[in-house]
Amino acid sequence: MRDRGGLFSQIAYGVTAAAVFALLCGFWSRGSAAEETGRTQYPVVILGDSLMGQCRDETSVAKLLEERLGRPVFNGAFGGTCMALQEQELSDNYSMELLNMVNLSKAIAAEDFGAQQTVRSRREITDYFGDTVDELAAIDFEKVEILVLAFGINDYHAGIALDNSQNPLDESTYGGALRSVLTTLRECYPDMRIVLVTPTYAWYRSKKLTCEEYKTGDAYLREYVEEMLAVAEESDTEAIDLYHRLYPRGEWEDWKLFTEDGLHPNEDGRRLIADELAACLQEG
Repeated sequence: MRDRGGLFSQIAYGVTAAAVFALLCGFWSRGSAAEETGRTQYPVVILGDSLMGQCRDETSVAKLLEERLGRPVFNGAFGGTCMALQEQELSDNYSMELLNMVNLSKAIAAEDFGAQQTVRSRREITDYFGDTVDELAAIDFEKVEILVLAFGINDYHAGIALDNSQNPLDESTYGGALRSVLTTLRECYPDMRIVLVTPTYAWYRSKKLTCEEYKTGDAYLREYVEEMLAVAEESDTEAIDLYHRLYPRGEWEDWKLFTEDGLHPNEDGRRLIADELAACLQEG
C-alpha cells in the first residue's frame, strides 16, 4: 500500500514547482517584452510651455497632479514653446521650433523623435530639454490614457495669428495648429483622452499692464483662450479654462498671490492649478 502522506507531499511539491515555474516565466516574459520594446509607460502625459514646465521639482504641477490622481504623470513641457509653427521654413532644421506642439505631435505619431533629439538648449533655465526629449521618445503612447496639452502663452507673446479663414488647418496660426495637432493624434491614438488647458491670467510688471491691456500682434490673451475653447467645442475635445477660473485679478497686487513674476505660477499657484486639473480629470 502506498504512503498517502508521501503521495500528497509529491503532489504538493509538484504544484508548488509548477507555480514557481509559471511565475518565473511570467517575470521572464514581461522582462523580455520590456527589453524588446524599450518603452516607458505613463498613463498621463503633460505637454506644454513654461507655465507647466518651468518648475520640475516635487512642487511642480506634474508632481502635485500625480499625487492627486495616484497615477504616474510625465512632465513633457518645454519653456518657450508654442502650439503653432513660427517659422515653417525652419521646421525641419535644428531649431527650437522642433519642440512646438505641431512638430511634437508629428514625432509622437511617427514614433520618431530623432529631429527633436538634436535640440539642446544652452540656457541654464532650459537645460532639462535634452533629457526630457529622450524620456519623451521612450514613452509608449499607445499606453497613454490622458494627454494634457497646455499651450498658448507663447503663441500670444509671439503674436501668432489666431486663425486663417481660408485654411482652418494652417499650422502657422494658433487655431489651425490646434486642429492639426488634434487630427494627427486622433488618427494614430483614437482611444487617447486629449484635454486642452488654457493659459492662466497674466500680469506684465515691466509694462505695468495686465494681459487684458497688453496686446501682442492683433490679439489679447483672452482671444487665444477663446480660440482654444472654440476649437475644443467644434472638435468635441475637453478643455479646462484656467484663464477665467483661477487667479483673482481685482487689484494689480493680486499677481503676488499665485505667481512668481506675474506670469509663472508660484508654489501656491502650482497647487491651485494641480487641484483644478485633478478635479476636472477625475470627473471624466
